[in-house]
Amino acid sequence: MARKPRSFSELVHMSAKRNLAPEDSGDNPMHEDHRDITGGAARAAVFGISDGLVSNTTLILGVAGAHPASGLVRLAGLAGLVGGAFSMAIGEYVSMAAQRELFEREIAIEAAEIHGRPDFEKKELARIYESRGVPRDLAEQFAGHMMDDPEVALATHAKEELGIDPSSIGSPIQAAVSSFVAFAVGALVPLSPWFFTTGTTGIYISVVVAIIASILIGAALSWATGRSLVKSVARQLILSAIAAGITFTLGRMIGFSAG
Repeated sequence: MARKPRSFSELVHMSAKRNLAPEDSGDNPMHEDHRDITGGAARAAVFGISDGLVSNTTLILGVAGAHPASGLVRLAGLAGLVGGAFSMAIGEYVSMAAQRELFEREIAIEAAEIHGRPDFEKKELARIYESRGVPRDLAEQFAGHMMDDPEVALATHAKEELGIDPSSIGSPIQAAVSSFVAFAVGALVPLSPWFFTTGTTGIYISVVVAIIASILIGAALSWATGRSLVKSVARQLILSAIAAGITFTLGRMIGFSAG
């Protein structure tokens, strides 16, 4: 038995696929380049790594600019890694949990309305479709089709009225863990040289590995967004260099004045 569509757009898409000519069917390679941009997992990973890289690079270079003992640079880098990762994870957890609770509340209200006033909700759904240019008779037909199944009706109303997909509400724990790991990976990049080197050598190596990581992040963003590789990499490098340059200069100034 064929699965029922969960929204008007999905119904239209399924209907269109049935009427496609062979040359316009899903086998057409021109439709294969689209990427899934709804989940946000790749985006969160890339930006989490970028945050960790920029945050800890600026912290390490700021401390190293004052020429303290290498142990203090390592301590500052570790504190920045752990503190930043926990900050990102807690912030992501609280944000996602609040969003999930809000979505669940709105979905529960919608479910109660569908149960208590099905005719009204059917007319409301038909009006939404009609406002998008669908003829009234067809809009009422679509709405009636969606309201036949309570689960499909709830999913459809949630999507069309609230812009929520009940099956795709994010997990706060998963978001928190992902943010923690991503930030820690990025923050470890400029810190790692200080476990093996010291002084000016450590600064140079931190800068080099941070540049390489920034290029890779820029390339990943270029791939994900379809933007120019040169522009994405240049943006990542320039913004990171500005932040790191400011903190390093401040560290040098404070170090000299303290000395």
